[in-house]
Amino acid sequence: MATGTELKICVFSGAGMSAESGISTFRDSNGLWENYCIEEVATPQAWVKDPDLVTAFYNARRKNVLEAEPNAAHMAIASLESWAKVQVITQNIDDLHERAGSSEILHLHGQIRMAKSSGPHQEKAYYPIKGWELTEEDLCPDGYRLRPHVVWFGEAVPAYEEAASILHQADALIVIGTSLQVYPAAGLIHYAENAQMKCIIDPKANELDVPTSFKKINAPASEGMQQIIDWLENL
Repeated sequence: MATGTELKICVFSGAGMSAESGISTFRDSNGLWENYCIEEVATPQAWVKDPDLVTAFYNARRKNVLEAEPNAAHMAIASLESWAKVQVITQNIDDLHERAGSSEILHLHGQIRMAKSSGPHQEKAYYPIKGWELTEEDLCPDGYRLRPHVVWFGEAVPAYEEAASILHQADALIVIGTSLQVYPAAGLIHYAENAQMKCIIDPKANELDVPTSFKKINAPASEGMQQIIDWLENL
């Protein structure tokens, strides 16, 4: 395996990554899915039916993100850049990786602090949201109402091919805070066929169905990342 700055580490993160920062996950107990129906807030059909409800749901989530701070796991991932070239691929729509100092981040499912047009050519431009609130008066230059820059259930993942290419080139893969239940994103780990070191960090890692090539670290995000840092420091 490559060493030093030649080493390419890919970090693939999910909702459990930000749970320690107080951002609710969807699938755990007390997660967001227990309070909302997917079909009502996270699909294109939901937007057509009730854009005000969808906007209010993501406004609340955006407020939560703005009030949160990066946790020790985010900081540890940013510190990996001292050892290697690090690319973060995240399923999360928050900006905690950015705020922790990671320099290369690919958001698979969009970014909650950005908006895009609800009309045609939605991926043509993204618009920063000032503060936490998006309103019905916020329009794109073509006059369409702005919607959250989030990939909803039933929509394509525009960054999928770029993520697959990054994983294909990785020397090492760290999967953290994801149960690998959301597709097509979960299938991306199979593109890391050239990675000589693969591990998955999750409190329930032992219960997850991953290839035998993965080392399972049965721990929360921060504790698991500290194990990775300790290992690198003792190389």
